[in-house]
Amino acid sequence: MVKPGYATDESPKILEGKDIKALAKYMKSDSCRNIFLMLGAGVSTSAGIPDFRSPGTGLYANLARLLLPFPEAVFEIGFFRRNPVPFYALAKELYPGRFRPTPTHSFITLLDSHSLLRTCFTQNIDTLERRAGVPAHKIVEAHGSFATQRCIECKTPFDAEKIKKAVLSEKVEIPRCEQKHCRGLVKPDIVFFGEGLPHEFHTSIGNLREADLLIVLGTSLTVHPFASLVDLVPEDCPRVLINLEEVGDFNRPDDVLLLGKCDEVVRELCRELGWEEELDAAWEKTKDSLEAGEQEPEPEPEETVEEGLEKITKNLEQMLHVSDKKDEAGPLAKSEVSDLVEPRSVEEGKTSPAQSPTKGKP
Repeated sequence: MVKPGYATDESPKILEGKDIKALAKYMKSDSCRNIFLMLGAGVSTSAGIPDFRSPGTGLYANLARLLLPFPEAVFEIGFFRRNPVPFYALAKELYPGRFRPTPTHSFITLLDSHSLLRTCFTQNIDTLERRAGVPAHKIVEAHGSFATQRCIECKTPFDAEKIKKAVLSEKVEIPRCEQKHCRGLVKPDIVFFGEGLPHEFHTSIGNLREADLLIVLGTSLTVHPFASLVDLVPEDCPRVLINLEEVGDFNRPDDVLLLGKCDEVVRELCRELGWEEELDAAWEKTKDSLEAGEQEPEPEPEETVEEGLEKITKNLEQMLHVSDKKDEAGPLAKSEVSDLVEPRSVEEGKTSPAQSPTKGKP
């Protein structure tokens, strides 16, 4: 059941109300032609992909046991240069093709098919928007994604099939640039700590001034500059937050808070729009997005999010030969690692939590 939230008691000026019925009526009107979206990790959790920041259950909280200098080091460019193994071990667990897009991703394709979608800004690196069928030119991956990859030194693009083979191999294989006299490390075009956001992000944000509607889904709105996009739409543009809890500063007259799970709220909205059958049909098509050999997990109880994280962490421990005991070997234990860069010790590259980077956080 969707729980409406009200950040202000002021009467709306554009919408007829602050509920799904009023939102759907506006979306079907001639006044709503350019819809912008902002997506966070909450859109993908029902696909089985963990979020990064939830205390105790987020990916970073679970990575803390792997004896990294700090959990976020797995996405820190300086640490990656010294030791790319933890990232590639994690990449194997999160690689595209292992997860099916959610009904919320299919909702985005419906917005496009109804000629309503202008731009989908996403923090997610999982490429599920693309796999659901959202046109690439309408997606702005603010923190990059697994969709492309290149050498971190000479910036030469790297073959997608070759990096996929390396990531999914039984051993931890580290892909390297094939350019003569380079041999630099290769990584997906995910924005690491210490790297700037994509050029496309900066060139696209000005278009928010043309928004007729902004829908924010499944994000904590704590990571900047992404979180600041909510303030860049016109003052009279209705803004909708679909999230488990109230976040951000939604206090304009036409702000609507729809609290609940993204998939459930989106389904109720589609029902009001008369799109529910279209939603089911669009989501059915996403079954084909899974790679051969991968199976969609059966629906399980809520606690399976934590169980899934535990499984990922244990797999990483096994691949990295890391013990839970701090007095045993760390993540650079000599094991089945192919073409590994000559690493310095973990202690040598250690950074305190206070020094942890904040820009470009995945």
